[in-house]
Amino acid sequence: MTKNKTPGAEAQMLIRKPVSKVFEAFIDPAITKHFWFTKGSDKLAAGKTVTWEWEMYQASSKAFVKEIIPNKKIAIDWGEPATTVVFNFEALTDDTTYVTISNYGFTEQGDDLLRKINDSTGGFTTVLDGLKAYLEHHINLNLIADKFPKR
Repeated sequence: MTKNKTPGAEAQMLIRKPVSKVFEAFIDPAITKHFWFTKGSDKLAAGKTVTWEWEMYQASSKAFVKEIIPNKKIAIDWGEPATTVVFNFEALTDDTTYVTISNYGFTEQGDDLLRKINDSTGGFTTVLDGLKAYLEHHINLNLIADKFPKR
């Protein structure tokens, strides 16, 4: 039997910090603002809708938190039209965490779908790169702000 797999994007990174710190970095907007969005309306909690802002772009988006398994998984519906984003956290040792971000549920097809997957993969890779720099080295690389500079 062939399993039908939904097209999606995926990004992953090893973070040299304990899983509890890495997980909290995505739950708490006071931390997340250092590597992803600039402002979040509240901490993530299952069943809650939060608003994330990218003030440099005058952009915002709502995220509905579908599921949280502490130090293991965060699942949200995000964007317009909404897609599912799943953050998985695997403690490899007491001081290292492997993070995988999967994004699926796209409605586009053909070349539009390929563009969406490419944009999502690149975007979440940038988020993970910023997370790594911030948590491991206490550096905010301004990756999101510099992704689309004013020209």
